This record gives sequence, C-alpha cells and structure tokens, in this order.
Amino acid sequence: MSGAFLHTIFDIAAWLAAAAAVYWLSRQGLRFPAQSFELPYIAALVFGAGLGAYLFGSVNLWLSGQSGIARSVEGALAGGIVAIELYKWTAGIAVRTGARFALPLALGVAIGRLGCYFAGLDDFTYGTATALPWGHDFGDGILRHPVQLYESAAMALFAQLYVLAVVNRNAFVITNGFYLVLAFYGAQRFLWEFLKPYGPLIEPFTLFHLLSLSILLYAAVMLATARQARPMHERAAA
Repeated sequence: MSGAFLHTIFDIAAWLAAAAAVYWLSRQGLRFPAQSFELPYIAALVFGAGLGAYLFGSVNLWLSGQSGIARSVEGALAGGIVAIELYKWTAGIAVRTGARFALPLALGVAIGRLGCYFAGLDDFTYGTATALPWGHDFGDGILRHPVQLYESAAMALFAQLYVLAVVNRNAFVITNGFYLVLAFYGAQRFLWEFLKPYGPLIEPFTLFHLLSLSILLYAAVMLATARQARPMHERAAA
C-alpha cells in the first residue's frame, strides 16, 4: 500500500473524526455561535484555509531548496484565521465564533499527522537525523525523528483534556477552547520545528517557527481579552 494512499486514508479519517467531534459537542447541551455555520462564514474559512495551505507550504518548500507545490496544515490554520477575522470585520460580527472548532481541530491534526508519517519522504514532514532508539528510517537509510508522531501525540493529549473539560462543564475551556488549542498547537509546533530539515528564514528560525509564534501570539491576545466565563449549566452558551 503506497504512502500517498495511506495519507489519503488518514486525511479522510481526520475529516470524519472532526465531523464526529462536532456532532458529539452538539449532544452535550452546549450552544455555540450560529454564525460559525452560516454559508458566507464557511466559504471564507475554506478559501482562507486553502490559500494559506498552499501558499505557506510551497514557500517553505522553496526556502528549503526544493521545487514543487506543497500544502501545510499550519498554513491552512493561519489562512483560515486571517480570512475569518477579515470576514467578521467586514460583516460587523463582534461575537467570537471559533469555540465549536477546538476539538475537531485537535482530533483532525492528531489523526492527519499519522497520514504524514506513513507518507514517508515524499511528504517532506519528517524530522532530522537522530540516534534515539525510536528514530525511524523513512526509506533513505537515515534514522530520523518521527516528528509527525510527536505532533499527533501532543494534539491527542489536548483532545483528551478538552473532552474532560466539556464533561466537567469547565466554562473557561469550553468558551475559549479554540484559542487554547491554537496556543497549544503553536507552542508544540514551534518546538518540533527545531527537529525538521526546513530551510531557515531568519537564522535559526524557519517560516513555520515564525508562523507558530504568530498563531501563539494571536491566541494569547484573544485569551487575555476574553470575558470572564460564567459557570456552565446544561444549556450554557459557548
């Protein structure tokens, strides 16, 4: 079974898991902002995420001395954030609309990164050489950091903690879950970038180092300016 085929299988699994997460959250007695399911909102999100995925993925490929077109999960995330904030600004939407996407994002990344791992060298998401016992040979005879698995495990951990928070009706986590997952994602991604063979943009930082810091800063600002969450009851808003 080819790496590309396995990557596709896990991509599909990631989308299905994200959809299942949305459904599960809808059964927990929570009310999320209606704007996040409106067609213009979804259109802006899809456009921004698609543009960001290919733009940042391809630029990083070029900075690393390789040709071609590539996609990036982090690029999609950044592009989606910018597109949605612009859309909300032009549409006069002041309410924060990302709460329902925290768990779907965490699960999607956790499962999708497994596809990157099985895709091998062609995916260009592998790590640098390592002598650690869990180093993986992706086909070039070099034991490398399986950074895809590092990221998958990190995001799976966040998903578990988020589910526990929902079950326990943690108002702060439910209301600010999207910004919490962004902060967590940006922090862990920043660390893993030191273990990747990407070309630097500003020594020693790569494009994705800077993108991770940008996402982390955005999340920090949104969390710092969030209203105090009230105790969650069965029909509390998120």
